[in-house]
Amino acid sequence: MSGKYIIGIDQSTQGTKGMLFDEKGAIAARKDIPHRQIVDGNGWVSHDAMEIYHNTIAVVKALLEENDIDKNAIIGVGISNQRETSLIWDKTTGKPLDYAIVWQCSRAVDICAKAEAAGMADPVYKKTGLKLSPYFPASKFAWLLENVEGAKDAAARHEVCFGTIDTWLIYCLTGGKSYKTDYSNASRTQLFNIFDLKWDEEICAAFGIDPKDLAQVCFSDSCFGETDFEGLLDTPVPIHGVLGDSHGALLGQGCIHPGMIKTTYGTGSSIMMNIGQKPILSTHGVVTSLAWGLNGKVEYVLEGNINYTGAVITWLKDDVQLIQNPGETGEWCQKAHSDDHLYFIPAFTGLGAPYWDSEAQGMLTGITRTTGKAEIIRACIECIAYQITDVITAMSQDAGIPVQELRVDGGPTKNPYLMQFQSDILNAHVLVPDSEALSCMGAAYAAGFGLGVYDTDIFDLLKRKKYEAKMEESVRQDKYNGWKQAVQKVLTH
Repeated sequence: MSGKYIIGIDQSTQGTKGMLFDEKGAIAARKDIPHRQIVDGNGWVSHDAMEIYHNTIAVVKALLEENDIDKNAIIGVGISNQRETSLIWDKTTGKPLDYAIVWQCSRAVDICAKAEAAGMADPVYKKTGLKLSPYFPASKFAWLLENVEGAKDAAARHEVCFGTIDTWLIYCLTGGKSYKTDYSNASRTQLFNIFDLKWDEEICAAFGIDPKDLAQVCFSDSCFGETDFEGLLDTPVPIHGVLGDSHGALLGQGCIHPGMIKTTYGTGSSIMMNIGQKPILSTHGVVTSLAWGLNGKVEYVLEGNINYTGAVITWLKDDVQLIQNPGETGEWCQKAHSDDHLYFIPAFTGLGAPYWDSEAQGMLTGITRTTGKAEIIRACIECIAYQITDVITAMSQDAGIPVQELRVDGGPTKNPYLMQFQSDILNAHVLVPDSEALSCMGAAYAAGFGLGVYDTDIFDLLKRKKYEAKMEESVRQDKYNGWKQAVQKVLTH
């Protein structure tokens, strides 16, 4: 293989992907390595940060060796990362003081309860755009300081580094020379003032952290340091792009103008709308973050996270065993009785955005004599589209921007029935790309922007299948109103 390449690293919850992007921005090669999911008796979820770093080196080694790449053809690196997963490490040894706490782990709930009792919920929201929650790194860092032996004393001596996975990888890849993060990841820590664009002293103090001990916050396309991947390259190259994974997917989808919106359909779903250079605090149940810092300016997003979307399909297969594989769902949906008004509310562990009701319980409602297996499967598939429409409607109301197009990615987007129904119930075009590696693509593109090898024309490379709304407006309104009435039955407040 010849030409110049950018290495994209996507460090996700399940594993680490390494990808090669050529001079035109196309994917030339890919390598994946999974890592352990460490779950203890309390149900706490952790990752071994050293394992993640070693896997990062391993995927790059494999990319170079398996694809016969000239080492001198590598010109830069972009990194996307699982957001909110948090760790602390020793400044002198560079070794983690404990396992990293994964984003989905809620072990720090008591720390958040104390912060709320101390009156911090309102200032946290008004400064960070985020609702006080153990989901975010602020309370995770505080938990590590309180529960890891020697951590609090080391922090008092300013001998501890705090970081999400991007900061950890930058630190390791540069041999400890760079202690940095980007605007997108900083905005998700619940310690960063998204209006003043700096670590917030009041909030940091509430969680027992000195802002002077936190990483330097940089533009997403800046140079974060240089790496040779522990000698795999003859000459160090710049890490020139860093983005949280959802932000990377937003950029990879080309959502670079206000009002453009993307949804990642995964186990849960992340819905994100670019709202431009002026932040908007939501009054409709979503949160505000920084999209990125690119080309010398920062832009903001509204974001909503849904707990159960793709996980509903897994539930159908593994728990109630109505299907044998996800690919069956489209066919079953087509078989369902057209007049059946069955709704499934997937509140397995409460409802996320825009309802935020952790006590809500799931429900199957509207059962009639026409209800059977096909109707139940269809209700489960349709609940994915309904939930996403709820969040997008909230964002549209906050931003005052009507949504005419939704760009999507993730495994469930392979289901034509779901994509058509999403288009119908949202009453907007739905665009499905021919690539699944949007997060990594966004980070690599950011690096390419920083290196001056890509421009925004690169977004035209992505081929997309378009779904257009076909449902009659009266039918759409009837179905969506039925959904909203069904949700009201499970809400506890």
